[in-house]
Amino acid sequence: MKRYYFMIRFLPKEANLELLTGRCISVLHGYVSKHDITGLGVSFPAWSDTSIGNAVAFVHSDTAILNELKKQSYFQDMQECIFFEISQVEIVPNDCREIRFKRNQAIAKLFVGEARRRLKRLEKRAIARGEIFEPSKNTEPRDLDVFHRIAMTSQRTKQDYILHIQKVVVEKRYEPLFNSYGFATNKLLSGTVPELSFLTNKV
Repeated sequence: MKRYYFMIRFLPKEANLELLTGRCISVLHGYVSKHDITGLGVSFPAWSDTSIGNAVAFVHSDTAILNELKKQSYFQDMQECIFFEISQVEIVPNDCREIRFKRNQAIAKLFVGEARRRLKRLEKRAIARGEIFEPSKNTEPRDLDVFHRIAMTSQRTKQDYILHIQKVVVEKRYEPLFNSYGFATNKLLSGTVPELSFLTNKV
């Protein structure tokens, strides 16, 4: 099955890439949730070890779905303000290698704020069961592969949260199984997207 994509490039030189990426992913999230769309994946053409990059691409097998996503008001407004450059919907070249961008929620548990919230939840459950809460101390350092953060805000609760994203190179194309943010997950969803880094070389 053929796949198509369009890419958004962030034009401001001093842009907050985590924030702009988060805004784009929020638009995608709202769009796929409202229309019950599946198989819509996200790729980061300018991803590097040090940055998520100044571009985000959306990938799907249906050009109509991508063209409708392109028309979302946030994208159009940012393009009119010359903050975004938005490509046409194009076919994915056959020679692209496959990659997986996955949301790794386990990373959040390693940070102090999230660890504190998690301990409070566990303590509540222990008290509810009538048990004494004795958290185990894990002091072993953990090695982490490169990850980048995407800053998000819940439309329902208005609470800020972070998506931790990792890139994995794979040997073959997998079924387009993604969550509502357009990403694979550690276990359940293994969808892949094309490596589109060649796009960042275009002027």
